[in-house]
Amino acid sequence: MQESYVELVTIDELCELLMIGRSTAYSLLRNNDIKAFKIGKVCKISKASIEQYIMERSNL
Repeated sequence: MQESYVELVTIDELCELLMIGRSTAYSLLRNNDIKAFKIGKVCKISKASIEQYIMERSNL
C-alpha cells in the first residue's frame, strides 16, 4: 500500500521557486502569507501552501 505524503521545500527552494530573496521569503512566512513549520531549526513549506499563495495573489 502506497502512503501519501506532502511535498515539502526548504527556504532556499522557496526562494528559487518564487525568485525572491531570503528576507522576502522569511517575511512571507512571518506574516503567515505562506504556511510553514519547523523540524528542528529547519523551516519546511508545503508546495500546496506555495500554490495557494500564488493563486490568491494572482487572482487565478
